[in-house]
Amino acid sequence: MAPRKQKKAALYHKLQLLRDVTNSTSMNKTSIIVDASKYIGELKEKVERLNQEIGTSQNQFPMVTVETLKKGFLINVLSEKNCPGLLVSILEAFEGLSLDVIDARVSCEDNFQLEAVGGDYQGDADSVDAQVVKQAVVQAICNWNESNNQD
Repeated sequence: MAPRKQKKAALYHKLQLLRDVTNSTSMNKTSIIVDASKYIGELKEKVERLNQEIGTSQNQFPMVTVETLKKGFLINVLSEKNCPGLLVSILEAFEGLSLDVIDARVSCEDNFQLEAVGGDYQGDADSVDAQVVKQAVVQAICNWNESNNQD
């Protein structure tokens, strides 16, 4: 009898966990499982929608993120396609901000990926933050994109 009670208690515990995770207010097993099924469907739709948004945004422009470090910034640029000449445009943007590149990793073979640490800022330290750096990189990408579309 003890193993049967343990199995029943374990099942009850798992159902309560499922109920909590899915925000179900149901009390019986069948209703909890139906609520969980609906919840899974909603999650699938959300994942599909997010994948479509990501696909659309990545096809238009490379993705840019900028994080503030103790001294400088961590800049990431990622595109699913190769972008000849983009590195030069981004480095010119850094130069325009008087931001020296301390360390960088770049891949330009099948896709474009840049991870750079920019620091040793030469200008007014209060005038440059992560948002300013990101805007400069995005503007460099837009300029690069325009010059490539004119050819």
